[in-house]
Amino acid sequence: MGGEPALKRVIGPGLLLLFVVGDILGTGVYALTGKVAAEVGGAVWLPFLVAFLVAMLTAFSYLELVTKYPRAAGAALYTHKAFGIHFLTFMITFAVMSSGLTSASSASKAFASNFAEAFDLSIGEGLGLGAVAVAFMTLIALINFRGVSESVKLNVLLTCVELTGLLIIIFIGAWALGGGDGDMSRLLEFEAPPGEHAFFSVTAATALAFFAMVGFEDSVNMAEETKEPSRIFPKVMLAGLCITGLIYVLVAISSVALVSPQDLSEGDAPLLKVVAAGAPAFPVTIFAFITMFAVANSALINMLMASRLLYGMAHEGVLPRMLGRVHPTRRTPWVGIVFTTLIAFGLIGFADLTALGGTTSLLLLSVFTVVNVAVLVLRRDPVQHAHFRAPTAIPVIGAIACAYLASPLSGRASDDYRVAAVLLVIGVVLWAATYVTNRFILRQAPTSGSP
Repeated sequence: MGGEPALKRVIGPGLLLLFVVGDILGTGVYALTGKVAAEVGGAVWLPFLVAFLVAMLTAFSYLELVTKYPRAAGAALYTHKAFGIHFLTFMITFAVMSSGLTSASSASKAFASNFAEAFDLSIGEGLGLGAVAVAFMTLIALINFRGVSESVKLNVLLTCVELTGLLIIIFIGAWALGGGDGDMSRLLEFEAPPGEHAFFSVTAATALAFFAMVGFEDSVNMAEETKEPSRIFPKVMLAGLCITGLIYVLVAISSVALVSPQDLSEGDAPLLKVVAAGAPAFPVTIFAFITMFAVANSALINMLMASRLLYGMAHEGVLPRMLGRVHPTRRTPWVGIVFTTLIAFGLIGFADLTALGGTTSLLLLSVFTVVNVAVLVLRRDPVQHAHFRAPTAIPVIGAIACAYLASPLSGRASDDYRVAAVLLVIGVVLWAATYVTNRFILRQAPTSGSP
């Protein structure tokens, strides 16, 4: 575009797998396991399992589309090609970007809290934690600007750390249960909130647990920086989902076997309680550091995704071309990085972790509904190269499941809709401004070329 350099293809199968696993693991499972337990009691593993199955259905649709159109921009690109409606494409772009930014902002707040705990700092709940969160987000932006190779390699390190933390939980659970501690009978104790039907309790918990499964879709925005994307994406994405799904179920089992659902649901650090209950001699401070690095990885990958999404859609002509500018030496989308970082600064103090997590899940489930429909529409657009093809029934079932979990019928918290509504109203305003600007430029073009 206008002589801009292309993105650099540096991501192979190993780095891509760690990217997928690292993006899915993180803030959700570390912070929301207790909130899920509050909805279903001891059967906390069930919502994570259902969330995994819904994510797997949608992953098949993403795989068909990313191997068919191996370019950055993901869901926004697919929506643009399938429906050709500028407003819809813009709103999908904004929803995906917003989901990444709400997720990264919640991760930065969690990082600040864990930072204060790890270093035993008394910096308060307001400006002190906010300043740490902003400083952390600035560091993420600098790493992002430095280059995708450096960012993904840092993701490798952070993924190993957060994976280690979850494996510690699984190991502690197995060790304690093997020694006769814990209570496996809790796994079958289903306790819905008073006055709530069991089915709606599970779907409400699944709608929340889905926040822990999101992230696989971010990898498609790295398509232009991946070697042979049409060949390696299917096996890598499915392998990453299966690995994380198994880890989540095992973590849920260990958690509820060692800590009662009531105790697990209290506070914002449920896995620290599991460590304390299953291995009292284990230094809890070390696990606080692990949690801090885990949420840092979530923030890094979500900010990577958001900036690449803006870059891709700028090249599609849906967003202003300025957002697609690439730095001549670093070869990273620097304008997109600055733009998304500024928005993240504003979101850091916007809502608590649970509301931001629920909003992330709501926005992405709505996007996934559209993507599952788009894959069927785009079957009439053949391409010359071989690509993955999902069985037709899978995107149909995926669209229905995602739409249900995004709807009020699932029992989703009302705060999710309020936060999402504010973000989408901002999106509508931005779309109107972009539309008016583009119309003005088109009207002025003939005049500027006249004598």
